[in-house]
Amino acid sequence: MTREHPEASRARAWLLVAPAVIVLCWGGNQFLPLLQLYRQQSGYSQVQVDILLAVYVIGIVPGFALSGAWSDRYGRKPVLLVGVALGIVGSIILASSASSLAGLCAGRFVCGLSVAAGMVVGTSWIKELSVRGGRAEAGARRASAVLTIGFGGGAGVGGALAQFAPLPSVLPYVVQIAASLAALVALLRAVETRKAGVRMPGVRQPSLVGDLRIPKRARARFVGVVLPLAPWVFAAPALAFAVGPSLVGGAVPGFAVGFATLVTVITLSFGWLTQFVSGPILRALRGRAGLVGVLFIAAGALLLIPASLSQQVWAVLLAAPVFGIGYGLSMVSGLTAVQAMATPDDLAGLTAVYYSLTYAGFLLPAILAALTAVTPMGALLVAVAGAMAVCALIAARGIRRHGVAAA
Repeated sequence: MTREHPEASRARAWLLVAPAVIVLCWGGNQFLPLLQLYRQQSGYSQVQVDILLAVYVIGIVPGFALSGAWSDRYGRKPVLLVGVALGIVGSIILASSASSLAGLCAGRFVCGLSVAAGMVVGTSWIKELSVRGGRAEAGARRASAVLTIGFGGGAGVGGALAQFAPLPSVLPYVVQIAASLAALVALLRAVETRKAGVRMPGVRQPSLVGDLRIPKRARARFVGVVLPLAPWVFAAPALAFAVGPSLVGGAVPGFAVGFATLVTVITLSFGWLTQFVSGPILRALRGRAGLVGVLFIAAGALLLIPASLSQQVWAVLLAAPVFGIGYGLSMVSGLTAVQAMATPDDLAGLTAVYYSLTYAGFLLPAILAALTAVTPMGALLVAVAGAMAVCALIAARGIRRHGVAAA
């Protein structure tokens, strides 16, 4: 037997972190196609279902703040290990709470905390390991693709089990827990990149709030370019597989869970494919990939209008890849820009701020569900697309003023 060359080992070191990120995103997203199951089995209303999405955001945003700041201070590995453990606890709560709205809310809150650790700590760690392995330019692309594999794979596996396997409200979580335990084993072997208490020479240790401040040198570009586009990143999957399937539930009797799963997998498959080939796309668009991504998401919102008017299933299926492309471009572009702004001492904290903004998009289904009492869904979708176009114009102006990303 021959020992692996150290350079090859460093180049693949990020692969020991990737499984943990995948299982955490899996745990966060497998719930989405199961929403149709909960509506059928437990009689939850659309508003209650959308509340479950909002509770997830309530958990994930403080999770972003705490996990990012703590991992910058105390290291990546201990925080991500805690995140995986929380993910297992969240799945246990969800598996035992199908008929309890309060129990589902508690499980979703815990899952939100765990997914935050995976997204912030995991993607920062993958970036740092990519730099050590001589592939700094691949850090954001790898991180974004791993997130999408977790989100898409989790929804696909969970939804398929819920549609076709026994114990549909329990088995998906059991499978995810088993995968999480395997990921824990891999994570224990991962190389730490952030030693506890180590900061750049001459830099004073800030407070936790200070860890989450936008660096002054990057503030204008962050506010002018990143901020207007960030909330629409996860508005794309929220519209694709939370709003879209709910519009045509009556048109797919007996297959609501399977249809929601299909839409989710299509959306995130196109998102992953877009991220996989994003290198030349980002270079060709020269810092404007986020603008193009948001315009794709706006187009997807408009494509849902026939579904909102007459339950046209084809409209949801056609919108899914458009949302996926928009999500993929928006996520990798925003993450690339944020990582280019950060120093090693504020990478996870700044990433946490960015992800907190992106997850505002998951509040959109609850807002739309509430507004349908006074405004038709078709008109609301037009308004959403218009808001995205306005934000794209604001970001385009910011690019003209502050230049393109340095990444």
